[in-house]
Amino acid sequence: MKYAVIIEKRPESFGAYAPDLPGCAVVGNSREEVVQLIQEAIEMHLQCLKDHGDEIPPPVSSFEFVDVAAQPVDMENSQS
Repeated sequence: MKYAVIIEKRPESFGAYAPDLPGCAVVGNSREEVVQLIQEAIEMHLQCLKDHGDEIPPPVSSFEFVDVAAQPVDMENSQS
């Protein structure tokens, strides 16, 4: 099974979560680390659901990159 995973870069860390598996999220120091951690977390999450006799949610989420006309804002140099 393949689940969509969202990876977010933060100033000092990375985070990842699986939208189809509420509560399944991880934080790590690098993109590579969170990819490994979220894969392990998904496997454990599914095993826990199975062990408790709960239904395994099917992977239904997807993602798409869209082009937009707006330019990124440099928050470090913007003045309020």
